[in-house]
Amino acid sequence: MWDLRVPSGWFFALVGAILCVHGLLAPGARAPLAETNVNLYAGLVMLVFGGALLWLARRAS
Repeated sequence: MWDLRVPSGWFFALVGAILCVHGLLAPGARAPLAETNVNLYAGLVMLVFGGALLWLARRAS
C-alpha cells in the first residue's frame, strides 16, 4: 500500500529547509510587524514535522 506520509514528509522537510536557509541568510527579510525571524522558526517547525512524518512512515514499513 502506498503511504502518504512519505511524499508529505519530503515536502515539509524540503520547504522547511528552504525557509531555514532563507531565515539564516537573510534575517532582515521579515514581516514588518514581527520582531522575530518568522522564516527561521516556521522552517524549523516544518523540518521537524517532515522528519517526524518520514520517521513514522519508515517505522510502519
